[in-house]
Amino acid sequence: MSNGEHRHLWRIVIRNFINSLRPRQIKGNNIGKDYIGNVYYEIPADPSLGKRKPTRWYDPPSGQDFKDPIPAEWESWLRMRRKEPPTEEEVAKNLAIAKLKKENAAKLEAKRLQEGGATPSIPEKGPQSFPVYDEFHTGDPEDHPNKQKKY
Repeated sequence: MSNGEHRHLWRIVIRNFINSLRPRQIKGNNIGKDYIGNVYYEIPADPSLGKRKPTRWYDPPSGQDFKDPIPAEWESWLRMRRKEPPTEEEVAKNLAIAKLKKENAAKLEAKRLQEGGATPSIPEKGPQSFPVYDEFHTGDPEDHPNKQKKY
């Protein structure tokens, strides 16, 4: 009774499943490399094929994992927050600024400790650290302000 495409539905399902198991040949354009050694790739968008956004990824250097952090400039490019990949000068400039901030923070901390400042302590947390207000009850049903007293 069924005609056309529905007649071979299981054949189509099985063929699609088998094709999904085959490794795809992904060839992207090499966009750049960062100071860690990550290599970045992109497959440009092709609206004629229904692909509105480019595909971007990176390969970490051998022996490293994808869990290792990547530079913020490259991460923003990977997440489509910027259109153009970062330049080497931009990454070097931001890396120098970050290094300078760390050095300045270490100097300020050393100066604070020399002037007699103590190391910061972790504040105690517990039931006493939570604020208590008179207009709000504590949650104890016996102390509820709207409780009617029985005589």
